[in-house]
Parts: sequence; structure tokens; C-alpha cells
Amino acid sequence: MGAPAAVSRDRDQRDGKKGGDPGEGWEGFAEETSEGTLAPSPELEAALREAEASHDARVASRQGRDVAGDSARQELEAKLAEAERELAEAKDRHLRLAADFENARRRSIRDREEAALFGHQNVVKDLLPSVDNLERAIDHARQSGEGSQGGLLEGVELVLREMVSVLSRHGVEPIEAQGQPFDPALHEAMAQIEDGSVPANTVVQVFQRGYQLRGRLLRPARVVVSKPPAEAEPAANASS
Repeated sequence: MGAPAAVSRDRDQRDGKKGGDPGEGWEGFAEETSEGTLAPSPELEAALREAEASHDARVASRQGRDVAGDSARQELEAKLAEAERELAEAKDRHLRLAADFENARRRSIRDREEAALFGHQNVVKDLLPSVDNLERAIDHARQSGEGSQGGLLEGVELVLREMVSVLSRHGVEPIEAQGQPFDPALHEAMAQIEDGSVPANTVVQVFQRGYQLRGRLLRPARVVVSKPPAEAEPAANASS
């Protein structure tokens, strides 16, 4: 009889465990409410709040590092942009200085060349009236017949030829004007006369010879230019 009773007690103990207190095993983590449900214990809530605060702190720290990293990157990008701008300005200044230096060098070379070619231009201009006077003296002697009275005319002609030769060696050449079409760049019209034997605006007389120095005008030729005779003008107007 004793054995069956022991078996019954063991069964009752097992049954008691299966249908025991719902809060058994949650001591310290949960408490039973008045409705018979489980609620977190104060210790668990404190632990949860601490864990949440720690998580928020880590998130804030990471966000702070991200913000600091973005700020540092933006600052570096701004400094890089400023450095690139300063470099571009420096390159531009260098190019401008190089261009100015090259232009100055070319001007210096051109000025030296012009000085070598035309540095005596004023001296030549001062000599031209002397050449004019010698030519006038020779023309007057020939027209008056004084040239047949001795070697004076020959001497003057020799001096004139020598002066013209010296001027030619230095690049001075007379301007061809007689019988040429009037060119305002080389000729200065002093008068017009009617002349039907040549085309209009033809140089028919040279008052004063003009000269050039290596292609540069020293003095224009002073000339008389032809125009159609008066009786030919109406016919010319009618034909036009």
C-alpha cells in the first residue's frame, strides 16, 4: 500500500509544476499586476532606459562625427577652390606679363631698326632745300646762257650729282612725278591747267621735286595737274 501512495504524491507534484504560478521564473524581471498580467519590473525598465540612452548616445556621436566630417570636407573643398582660383589668377598674370614683355621686346627691336633706317631723316630733310637751290641755279644758268661762259655750271652740276649720289646711298630717292597720274599720297597739287593733250589729273609740271626715304615719304612733290579744256567739259557731261 505504501508504493501507490508515493506514486500519487509524485504525480501531484508534477501536476502542480505544470499548472503553477505564472510569475514563477521571472523574479526580478517582471511583476504580476492586479489584472493578473506581467509588467516589467523597475529594475528592467531602468536597464532598458540605460540601454536606450547608450544607444542614443552612440547614434548622436556617430552623427556628430558625420557632421564634423562633412564640415571638414566642405572646408577642404572651399580651400581647394580658393587655391585653384589663385592659381588661375597667377597663370593669367604670368601670361599677361609674358605677352607684355614680348610686345616690349618687339617694339624695342622695331625701334632700333627704324632708328638705323630713319635716324638721319631730319638731317636729310634739312639737306633737300640745298639740293633744290642747286637745281634752280643750274636751270637758271641754262636758260640765261650763263653756262657757256666757263666751268662754273659744270662745277655746280658736279656738286649736285655728288649730293644726289650721297642721298641715294642712304636710301633717299626722288619721286617720279612728271607725266604720272596724280597720286595724293605722293603729290601735292599746287594748281590745275587745261590740257587736252594728256588725260585729266596728269602731272604736267613739277614745281618742287619730292623725295622718299626707304619707301617713307620725306616730302611730296609739288605739281601742276591737268584738267580737260573748258569746251570739252559739256561734251564729257553729256556723255556721262
